[in-house]
Order: sequence, then C-alpha cells, then structure tokens
Amino acid sequence: MIKNTNIRAGLIGAKLGHSFSPRIHKEFADYPYDLIELEEAQVGEFLQTGDFDALNVTIPYKKTVIPFLAEISPEAKRIGAVNTIVRRPDGSLAGFNTDYAGFSDLVRDCGVSLKGKKVVILGSGGASRTAVTVAGDMGARAVVVVSRSGEDNYDNIGRHADAEILVNATPVGMYPKNGVAPLSLEVFPKLEAVFDMIYNPARTELLLEAEGLGIPYRNGLLMLVSQARRAAELFLDTKIDDLEVKAVTDTIARETENIILVGMPGCGKSTLGKRIAERLGRKFVDCDEALVKAAGVSIPEIFATEGEEGFRARETAVLADIAKESGLVIATGGGVVTRERNYPLMHQNGRILFLDIKPDELPTEGRPLSQKKSPAVLYAERLPLYRAVADQTVPITRNIEENMTKIMEVLTK
Repeated sequence: MIKNTNIRAGLIGAKLGHSFSPRIHKEFADYPYDLIELEEAQVGEFLQTGDFDALNVTIPYKKTVIPFLAEISPEAKRIGAVNTIVRRPDGSLAGFNTDYAGFSDLVRDCGVSLKGKKVVILGSGGASRTAVTVAGDMGARAVVVVSRSGEDNYDNIGRHADAEILVNATPVGMYPKNGVAPLSLEVFPKLEAVFDMIYNPARTELLLEAEGLGIPYRNGLLMLVSQARRAAELFLDTKIDDLEVKAVTDTIARETENIILVGMPGCGKSTLGKRIAERLGRKFVDCDEALVKAAGVSIPEIFATEGEEGFRARETAVLADIAKESGLVIATGGGVVTRERNYPLMHQNGRILFLDIKPDELPTEGRPLSQKKSPAVLYAERLPLYRAVADQTVPITRNIEENMTKIMEVLTK
C-alpha cells in the first residue's frame, strides 16, 4: 500500500451500494475514496464544482462526463467512454479509460490468445466498446457485437456458432438479479473461453454453464482490480506491480465468497457456523431458521402438512435468497444436497465445506427424516451427494474446539 497520500478520490455513478471499489482502492493506497451517487442532471455541476482530485466513473455516466473534460486519452477516444478522471494542476480535468488495461489483463490471465479468433461480445454499451477495442488490438480475426435490436441479435445469433471467444458485457445475471443468463452456451460448440465482466456473483449463470462444459472462464473481478490499479497509478503518478493486482484480487475473492456448510442433520453446522462467523467477523445465516421464519411454522409441521417435496421447495427458495449475498457464513439443512438446483445456488458465490461426521454420533430428535431412517442409512444415501458438491471435506467429531481448529486450517490455506 502507498501511504501518506494527499488526494480526494471517489466513484460517481447512479447506484453504487454494492460497489467493491472502495475496498480495492484501500489495498493500493490510503486516500479517502467516496461513493457519490448522482442523477444525470447533477453530473456536470459536480465535475465543475465538486471537491475532488480524482474520480472513477461507472454506469451510466462514462459518456456523460466527456463534454466536461479538457482532454481525454487515446484509449478513451477510441472506446468513446471515460472511467477515470484526474484534476490537473491548472484545475482542468483529464479523462482516461482504465477498463482497457483491465480487460487486457483479464484475457491474459485466462491464458487464451485472441489472435485469429472469432470473438462474440454480448451488449453494445461502454463495456462492450472496451472489449471490441481490446479484441481488435489483440488480433481477433472477427469481432461481432450482439445486442437486442442490432443487426446481430439474439434471434439470429446462430449464424455465429463458429465463435471461439464469448464476452458478456451486459448486466444480465448481475446481483441482485442472479440466476439468469443472456443465452445458453449450446449455441457455440467451438468456444475456447468465456469472459463475463460481472464480478458479483463470482459465478454467473453463464459462467456456471461454462464450468459445467469444461470451458475456461473468468469473471470480472480481476478486470475491476486491474483497472483500479491503473486508476490509482494515474491518481498518484506512480507504478504498482502486477503481483499486487493478483494479491488484491485473491484477497477480495476470499473476503466476498460465502462459506457454506453442508452435512448430516445434527452434525453441528449451526454451532460451528456461528463460531466461524465470529472468528472471521462475518454475518452468520442459518437456512433452517430463515425457512421457519418465512413459513411461520416449524420444520416438522411443514413436513406434516406439505411433505418432503413441499419442504424442499421452500428450502430452495430460501437458499436462493440467502446464497446470492456475499461474505456470509451459511449453515444449510442436512438435505440441501438432494436437490440438484441447490448446488449452483451455493456455488455461485460460495466455498462449500462438507462437515463429515460418523453416523453413530448424530442425534435424531426433532428431525423428521432422521426419525424415519437410521442415521447410518441416511448417511450412506447422502454421502456421495455431499462429496459431489463439496470444495473441501472436513472430518469432524462432537468436539467443537477440535472441529474449529480443523475448519480454520482449511479456510486459511
């Protein structure tokens, strides 16, 4: 981190409540970085009279700011959008586009070459123009921009089935509207990589499909960090090492991912989850407690009146609402793994830990399915499902302190 800086910086945009930018800039330097929400009519006045030395600009004002700038960089001119503004010594404003550097770094990090490739870019806004410019500079043989009403649109996209690289430059699938994608990847049988400029959630529906198909992919977090690095360099007239970009990206990814506990009923997910959350300074959420609160009745009552299918439908709805958030510790119900749809809900933002306990150490009181089947039978049925969804398996016992030691060792690796 660069210390003892003396600038006033911030981000202007329309809606900024879930921006990662202040956290990222804090890693690079110690200047204050404010989130400044503006209406479009306020942008010009703020640029002319606002108390700032440097700004980032996000949706939807990357073009709005241009008339108020004395100078813009070559990349910003070519792209037609500005996302970084620096006040010069004479008080005038200079505009830059650091998204260019960010997307370039994202492509390089994925390890794929765009040279000679056909690139399809979804969306026609400022983010799309950045991708178009970078793809052209990296030697793509063809760059196609797909929009809802353009010459190339979602109705005729099949004519670009030979695409080798796909870039999502739309907000489709972005928090809080998780779980949707602009299209299905089955349209493109020759894909070599998928890039989604969205970084929240970490895995959009589009990237979950890419992962399932074994296609290399990247979300937009490294792009966000890389463009912030370049912005900080402009703010401070300095250079920041590439290794810092990787380190900050990894740090933000760890801090924002959910830690999700799965395992047999009664294995201690709630007790351990609360302890983990306290240790890490995170919020803890118990899915069963949230379900009971939403339903207004107990879980045994739900089973009695709606059966297991009714309960599982409620469980999925509650999980979908909880798991789209970031940075939580989440304890799930023991049977959450029995519904395939629940895995992408957990995986989109989560690191899934299977707390594996021997069945003879499990209680059954107050647990409807555990009372119908012995813990040993239920464990045998579910063990393959737990293992299939888990990123890590942690063998546990009834000793809470020993369990916490094991879990924290896993989480800090």
